[in-house]
Amino acid sequence: MKRVAFQDVIRVVLASFACKLALLLAAGIPSVQAQEPAATVQDPNLAHPTKVVTVAGKGYTLAGLVTHLEGVKTFKHGIALFPGFPGIMKLREENGQAAFEMRGNFLVRSRRNWLDEETLVVTVDAPSDHWSNFHQLFRETPRYGADVAALLGEVARQYPVEEWTFVGTSEGSVSAFHAARMNPQLARRMILTASVFPPTGNGPSLSSVSWDKRRSPLLWVHHESDPCRYTLYRDARRFAERSGSPLLTVRGGGPWRGDSCDAFTAHGFVGIERKTVLAMRSWVKTGVVPPDVAP
Repeated sequence: MKRVAFQDVIRVVLASFACKLALLLAAGIPSVQAQEPAATVQDPNLAHPTKVVTVAGKGYTLAGLVTHLEGVKTFKHGIALFPGFPGIMKLREENGQAAFEMRGNFLVRSRRNWLDEETLVVTVDAPSDHWSNFHQLFRETPRYGADVAALLGEVARQYPVEEWTFVGTSEGSVSAFHAARMNPQLARRMILTASVFPPTGNGPSLSSVSWDKRRSPLLWVHHESDPCRYTLYRDARRFAERSGSPLLTVRGGGPWRGDSCDAFTAHGFVGIERKTVLAMRSWVKTGVVPPDVAP
């Protein structure tokens, strides 16, 4: 009797779970995987010249995805983009074309908005030997700083670039900060967007950063309604004050979907990407903090 009762309980639990799952699917609630557009969906960024640039280390490679306007050969501004978690694009060439993941990330999907006659972007992947786990503590190491410098040096060899700005979003802010800290001769300035502040399961985030060790001017960019518990707007205000750097506030946008820390919520500046990028580009070119961004 006890055995039959136990089986009955299991059947009830499974039936309840199946029912709840069906309701979620019927409501159209996307999964985390659904945030990533399928490879078959046309990427508007690929309407511009795009190339994978790769440098080799000892037993690994580091690649960057270069995007620029057609016909432009030399550039005053190079924008190095560091995507958010997990930061692993698995960037490579397949049949002569760029293949990569993380297409939905804010910096990856909006990269074309940086482009003009004097600006190119390079989206920086994780080193290939860290494709399984790109831990934040590795991003603090001299090797990572040297890797980024080698990649940008190769990009500048192929596409002459006068100066660089490092831009990170979410956990990519950790990458951008440490890469800039270790390469002050390269990073003329730094922009940290939707940044992670308290420690996460992948490292200390920006909680233990010594701001007096940076040499680059810094601009914080944050959505006032960012719902992610690791990237709250009140923390952005506090860190901007602590670092003695300006904060550019973003408002509006949408419609939003997905979990709070996903790329298609206010955390990823959905619906207001272009205005946000143009405001950042204005700061890069003028050094003047633009007005807050709103629809």
